[in-house]
Amino acid sequence: MDDRFANLVKIPAQPAARLLAAENAELDTAVTTPASAPVEAVLRELAAKEAWVDMVRLLSVALPVRERVWWACLAARDTLEPGARVPPPLAAAEAWVFKPNEQNRALAHHAVQQASMKDDTKFCAMAVQFHDGTLGPGDLSKHPAPPGGASVAAFAMNIMSLPHSQLPFEVAIGLVIERGLDIARGGSGQVKKPVMEGA
Repeated sequence: MDDRFANLVKIPAQPAARLLAAENAELDTAVTTPASAPVEAVLRELAAKEAWVDMVRLLSVALPVRERVWWACLAARDTLEPGARVPPPLAAAEAWVFKPNEQNRALAHHAVQQASMKDDTKFCAMAVQFHDGTLGPGDLSKHPAPPGGASVAAFAMNIMSLPHSQLPFEVAIGLVIERGLDIARGGSGQVKKPVMEGA
């Protein structure tokens, strides 16, 4: 049995199917595990089928909100050039992870509104904005967010970061998955980045 999927203490002890349904998400890969199967069992089957994108999708709904945002922030960091200024959406999302209050949520919402269309790190701030299933801080909290908005944003950030890693797709998405698993085990997600021969 693959120990990679053991001790995912941060992931709720609920069936993967229930967590997916709650976020209006579906897997593209057909799985044979029963509807009552926990996340670890479904991740194990997806790994055996090399369904890497669906593993990212499942982690995006299974991780708790703060951990999910932090996971997206790590991916966003991959998109930055060395020494580049941290974009406001990423800075706001990281601030919320360390201090998840309404003030930092408001900063994240503002950063989304002001972000350039080319700034993919806005997905981190969107994950903060929608984290509780509402549209945002203040009066926006009276209105529902798009179904699964926060998990979709975290998923999108992780997938959009892949071309920036300069790694082959399977290696790059494997790094994203290992980060998510480390966070799910209570770690920081700071896993060692593979070094390719000749790099």
